[in-house]
Amino acid sequence: MSSLSLRAIRKSFGPVDVLKGIDLDVADGEFVVFVGPSGCGKSTLLRVIAGLEAATSGTVAIDGLDVTGQRAAERGLAMVFQSYALYPHMSVYRNIAFALENMRLTRAEIETRVSRAAAMLRLTDYLDRKPGALSGGQRQRVAIGRAVVRDPKIFLFDEPLSNLDAELRVATRKELASLHAEIGGTMIYVTHDQVEAMTLADRIVVLNQGRIEQVGTPLELYNRPINRFVAGFIGSPRMNFIEAVAEGAGRVRLSGGNGILDLHDVCPDTARPGIGALSVGIRPEHLVPVDSETPDLWLTVDLIEKLGSESYIYGTLGDGTPLTLRAAPDDPAERHQRIGIRIDRQRVHVFDEAGRALGR
Repeated sequence: MSSLSLRAIRKSFGPVDVLKGIDLDVADGEFVVFVGPSGCGKSTLLRVIAGLEAATSGTVAIDGLDVTGQRAAERGLAMVFQSYALYPHMSVYRNIAFALENMRLTRAEIETRVSRAAAMLRLTDYLDRKPGALSGGQRQRVAIGRAVVRDPKIFLFDEPLSNLDAELRVATRKELASLHAEIGGTMIYVTHDQVEAMTLADRIVVLNQGRIEQVGTPLELYNRPINRFVAGFIGSPRMNFIEAVAEGAGRVRLSGGNGILDLHDVCPDTARPGIGALSVGIRPEHLVPVDSETPDLWLTVDLIEKLGSESYIYGTLGDGTPLTLRAAPDDPAERHQRIGIRIDRQRVHVFDEAGRALGR
């Protein structure tokens, strides 16, 4: 497999700048996932890597070789799209083998590659079927198999599971993870699904408005987001944000809160003179309902989702700030009830007025 290096990649469509200077290195054998909101440029970036879109400026290098001017067919990459794009009149075997036939490989080599991919993707029993006789998950595995047999330098996936139902998405996600572990290929994967990103990626690239906000392992992004955008984007349900003001000596007063939090040990920067307005981020699992007359927060319950293994309580603080917390499955809270909440101070995130994370 191969490494990838992007330097100062820009892409414009007329007056619209979609990619605004992307620098990224992907190591040989790494599984990298691009995430971000709709319109952030993640699919466009993947197409620039594939050679399906020409970069307005910047360079794309594979194994240190500049391929910016090469056509897609010359780059040695394989792409799996959201749509399966299978030939309906061909069998599964022919769909997988078609690219190999065009490469003029011997019949024996084609048979070996197709058989190996089919066994890997559990398609051996379906090689004689046409795509119309397959389930959505099986069709997507055929599309993946068509990429695997080409033995590409890099695999590119553009939201390949978005057409599948929830159960099939989980099953196919596991198969992709197993495939990467087995073949050790370099894979770049675009998704809007955070669960896919967190479970599949060696590293996640968070994109926003054509720029990279942060690159890191799933846990790095979850536990140490560089700014408020990343903190709010990574995690489901999303992080709660409460506006606050610094009171000096590392103490902050929360809007809608029930007093002052001492965060000096957690975030010494809150003691900086003139720190100004802040926002405090707390994930739903770091808030705990308590029976106390002096909780950190008072929450009016708007909605409760009981999911069996856990419950999510959605409510509002006294100033109207929305808040979500994860509770035990048998938590007794009821709609319209006012409940006390304690904040796990060791898991708090603090952001300055510009949205930058303050040191922890």
